[in-house]
Amino acid sequence: MPQAPESAELIVATPNLTVVILTLNEEPNVAQALASVCGWAKRVVVLDSFSTDRTIEVARRHDCKVFQHAFVNYAAQRNHALQNLGINTEWVLFLDADERVTRELRDEITRILASRPEENGFHVRYRLIWMGKWIRRGYYPSWILRLFRLDHARCEDRAVNERLVVEGKTGYLEGDLIHEDHKGIDAWIEKHNSYAKREADLLLRTRDEECNEEIPARLFGTQAERKRWLRRRVWNRLPPLGRPFIYFVYRYFLCLGFLDGVEAFTFHFLQALWFPMLIDIKYVEARYKAKRPDSSTGRISPPAS
Repeated sequence: MPQAPESAELIVATPNLTVVILTLNEEPNVAQALASVCGWAKRVVVLDSFSTDRTIEVARRHDCKVFQHAFVNYAAQRNHALQNLGINTEWVLFLDADERVTRELRDEITRILASRPEENGFHVRYRLIWMGKWIRRGYYPSWILRLFRLDHARCEDRAVNERLVVEGKTGYLEGDLIHEDHKGIDAWIEKHNSYAKREADLLLRTRDEECNEEIPARLFGTQAERKRWLRRRVWNRLPPLGRPFIYFVYRYFLCLGFLDGVEAFTFHFLQALWFPMLIDIKYVEARYKAKRPDSSTGRISPPAS
């Protein structure tokens, strides 16, 4: 007589799921992402933006397929992955190289997908680890939509701060997606300097009022929709260079971020004060340059609006 398995986990079916990981010089991180999904998902693909470090070499040690495509922005890269990598599973999970899926989240996704849910997408809780510390207060839980049916989703066309747009109903999962970047503070600052330039350019062009929004901006919608509404209706109407201090006070003091120790202070200072301030400074500088007389004509160029 055959013996019963020691655990029900041994007979859980492989989910009909493709995990897509975007990379660009992610040698210190990509192994953690791949280890958390290879052997679990039906298919794992890495879309690399022509890394110059050992990212590709590390990725090929795992059970995944590696593709390359020139990077324009995250939205274009995500949509390229959906349209050109030959994904043939019903479900897709986007995972960044500095993230990993917990065992609890894997098990939950497996159960949910096996139940044939009516939802076409699911938000997951985003747990940030910064300098080895879980940043709870002022940041957790943040909800991000990463799991979706292939034929019912796309990424909105934005240069920065892009969101997935899912047709139909979406739900929420209990398990955490962990973000832990091992590249260090210099790389974090360099990356966010680039983000700040894109944010300032977007603000200068449109002031976020007339841009082609893909997700609705609603106060009583999802967390992403509420953040978009607050960005357009509140944040963009506050004075530049002053609003970052308001945001820092809200996150660090009103949301009790100071209770999480010195690691939390460094994170909230950089992410809630320094980064928004850098965006505003770049925006103010761009507005100043737009008002200067053209050296060839002597005319003042009208500022973008």
